[in-house]
Amino acid sequence: MKGVILAAGKGERLRPLTDDRPKVVLKVANRPIIEYVLENLDPFVDEFVIIVRYQKEKLIEVLGDEFNGKPITYVEQLPGDGTAKAIESAREHVGDEEFIVANGDIYFEEEGVRELVAVFRREKADAALLVKHFEDLSHFGKIEVEGSLVKRVTEKPGKVPGYANLGVYIFKPEVFGFIERTPLSERGEYEITDTINLMIEAGKKVAYAAYSGYWNDIGRPWNLLELNEYLLKTKLKHEVRGTVEEGAVLIPPVEIGEGTVIRSGAYIIGPVKIGKNSRIGPNCFIRPYTSIGDNCHVGNAVEVKNSIIMDNSNAPHLNYVGDSIIGENCNLGAGTITANLRHDRGNIKVEIKGKLEDSGRHKLGAIIGHNVKTGINVTIYPGRKIGSGSLIGPGVIVDKNVPPRTLVVVKQEKVVKEL
Repeated sequence: MKGVILAAGKGERLRPLTDDRPKVVLKVANRPIIEYVLENLDPFVDEFVIIVRYQKEKLIEVLGDEFNGKPITYVEQLPGDGTAKAIESAREHVGDEEFIVANGDIYFEEEGVRELVAVFRREKADAALLVKHFEDLSHFGKIEVEGSLVKRVTEKPGKVPGYANLGVYIFKPEVFGFIERTPLSERGEYEITDTINLMIEAGKKVAYAAYSGYWNDIGRPWNLLELNEYLLKTKLKHEVRGTVEEGAVLIPPVEIGEGTVIRSGAYIIGPVKIGKNSRIGPNCFIRPYTSIGDNCHVGNAVEVKNSIIMDNSNAPHLNYVGDSIIGENCNLGAGTITANLRHDRGNIKVEIKGKLEDSGRHKLGAIIGHNVKTGINVTIYPGRKIGSGSLIGPGVIVDKNVPPRTLVVVKQEKVVKEL
């Protein structure tokens, strides 16, 4: 059985982190998102087919041509948008075999796939969906069921309980005939849920597996922090491969990669994960649910809490990084601070595709793209985004989002008098 992973999307809602790369290569707990998808499909497939489009070279560079010894084939998505069109792109590569499909930007556990395969076999189904019960389906399409089969997939029904589609499927090859008949949806996409409804109307058996494990649809920046916390809380083992100087304190679990040095005075409370060849300390405080990538520097008088710092980025001195995401190749000037809490303790709102969205979080700091540099004494308001390649001058208060490749400086009027 082949595993088809849908990874062609731009990830607009995750900008600025996706300014120059597909969202599936963003690292959470120091691993690309798509690796978790591949890992959890791996026991059930003998080959991977990845559907690509946006910044595909970056994805191919990250994964290469195999995963755990199983070949990877990259296929350009056919013209048009939507999950049905993406799945159709794999038609020539799956042949006459049944196949598993998964969105490349979700997190699920292996047990969910095992349950789905078991249901598909037991019901001798033509298709099967992985579903999960939620109390509020405002953000999900509803999966209406009857007995062991799916009766219909409907649009977002509002704040009602029910089963939601999780973006993991098994299909027989006959699905492609139904994809050909799938019309454009109201939002201008070819939706696989519309295809599934066509199959049901034609009398095909569409089964479902109800999944009770952890699942995350990584569509917005704070979802990265949620997944990071979950992975560190449940998967991390205490392992020190680098060097820990006398006078440093590690409260397990803390994972430290090869070549990393933890200087004297560093105080680290796990779960914390630190990559390879990084420099930590002296005299810094790293709090739980923090991931720090490879070749990073967290230096003197720096506090980091519940954050993701990606590869080759530095918070070298006198910084506070709280509930924030810092992209690759960034440098925070001395005194750069990320605020993560409103004075009224209300939920932090973030601009997503031109509209303010409630993150549902009381604490959320900065979302900083890649190749960003800040000067000394920069203050960043909660939930603000700084686009990739931007430069923030000394003393700037970032109270509004900063577009990519932008220079922001403060105009300073001085009065100079002779004493």
